[in-house]
Amino acid sequence: MEAHAVTYNTIMVHLDIDAPAAPRLGFARDVARRYGASLIAFTAAEVFLLMPGDINVGAAAEATRIQVEEIESRLKVLKSEFDDFVEDSDRASWRGLIGDPTRYLALNARAADLLIVGSGGEAGSRLRTIDPGELILSAGRPVLFASKDHRPMKAENILVAWKDTREARRAVVDALPFLAGAGQVLVATVAEGDRIAARASAADVVRFLMKHGVKARSEVLDAAAGNATETLLAAAGGIGADLIVSGGYGRGRLREWAFGGVTRSLLGDGSMSRLMAN
Repeated sequence: MEAHAVTYNTIMVHLDIDAPAAPRLGFARDVARRYGASLIAFTAAEVFLLMPGDINVGAAAEATRIQVEEIESRLKVLKSEFDDFVEDSDRASWRGLIGDPTRYLALNARAADLLIVGSGGEAGSRLRTIDPGELILSAGRPVLFASKDHRPMKAENILVAWKDTREARRAVVDALPFLAGAGQVLVATVAEGDRIAARASAADVVRFLMKHGVKARSEVLDAAAGNATETLLAAAGGIGADLIVSGGYGRGRLREWAFGGVTRSLLGDGSMSRLMAN
């Protein structure tokens, strides 16, 4: 049987309900065109429910109605922007819902190969924008965090922030369409003790990638002043990367999850795009 190249056939882009749609749609459309993928735009916001005793029943119902109407109005505006942007393309579709944006995006992720969201550092109520950490844990799909300025991502040079964990292995596989199309991939691991073991695990990843046609090499890095994130970002800048691939990992049970320092720092850094998986 003929093997098929790994690709992204359907991409879902999350639009923040309080932000213009065009910048992120442009970023996502560029990625979708690269792979000939269908594009699904998704947005959601949740109503703030008043607690019993805070206000009488009639006033609470009225406050809820006003919130619902406001969300519906914003959904209509964003859908109009989306329709104008895609110009009746039969490869693009829209999903707008009232509800928890993180939960509903994770549920709708079943329809896509890849999720594209904002930079990860956006401030705002979790009733109206996603929780990036929770999304990584719950989506079951790779999440591509666009750079803060949504500049087009060439992905010609890519850094894989390697740590020998299940999450990092998952991220490498999920990023294969990007990695296979890159001119240079650096598998970089920050030394945390046994340099020989670190070098061996990174070398295995390079061999794995090369069997998938990826031009890759590895390097063991020493953390500058103990800051692994700065070391990885410096290495990415050194090869002219505009994409970092990383596992989203931490410790604890799901509801008590605490992301590790590197994951947290990469989530908060919008200088370049980052693909994370769990």
